Amino acid sequence: MENTIAVLDPKQNQLHWLFMPKPLDSATKQQLAARVNYYREMGIYDFYRRPVEPGADVLAEAAAEERAAVATGAREVSETFAILQDKPAALARIRADIGDCTRCRLHKGRTNLVFGVGNPNAELMFIGEGPGADEDAQGEPFVGRAGQLLNNMISAMGLKREEVYIANVVKCRPPGNRTPERDECDICSPFLLQQIEVIKPKVIVALGAVAAKTLLAVNDSMANLRGRWYDFHGTRMAVTYHPAYLLRDPRQKKETWKDLQMVMKYLGLTPPAKAPAES
Repeated sequence: MENTIAVLDPKQNQLHWLFMPKPLDSATKQQLAARVNYYREMGIYDFYRRPVEPGADVLAEAAAEERAAVATGAREVSETFAILQDKPAALARIRADIGDCTRCRLHKGRTNLVFGVGNPNAELMFIGEGPGADEDAQGEPFVGRAGQLLNNMISAMGLKREEVYIANVVKCRPPGNRTPERDECDICSPFLLQQIEVIKPKVIVALGAVAAKTLLAVNDSMANLRGRWYDFHGTRMAVTYHPAYLLRDPRQKKETWKDLQMVMKYLGLTPPAKAPAES
């Protein structure tokens, strides 16, 4: 045992273990000498040593370890806060947390995980339901035909694709481009919520029923969901048709443009002199 000494009691013929004080380092000795001189200057010359209970050294060490742990924790919190202030770094951490995800069945047919793309400081964020074949191949959301239409919609609003942020509810392509199932959305959507928390857009546009129902936790028709604002954790949210749906039913493009105009008015955006015909 460290800092102990065995003393033999001849009367009882027993060994007693006594705790011995640890030797002081030079810095502590200097501090102690300075304190003694201070008291002497005040006219105090007699000092009495208070008995130290066994285990006091252990308690002191534990207290020191606790202080060190608190300091380490404070450092970690400070580092985490710094990362959260650095949006690209915060998004990179979310992507790292997702990793080579196998949390749901969608990973089995995945070529590339599709995280998100765009400006981390965007005021406008578009959220779809999930990647398709082109997105799965390239690892980027909305790069196929539906993506080209979304680009036209963004241009019609007076913005560039690089100025907004684009993501999906699920990060892996559903087989045959089917609609993501409820449990798949439930497993993957927490990562989307983290992305939203980091980006903190002024407006979210939910593209299609899956995105709208997942974010709003409601089960309603697109006709009822469209045309009004929602409060999504302090961020305004609008609902409109998914570009893939507009490719199948171009008649709804006019209604979609109404939804986008509502968003533009709130953000103070001015469309180009002539909006692209495709939008």
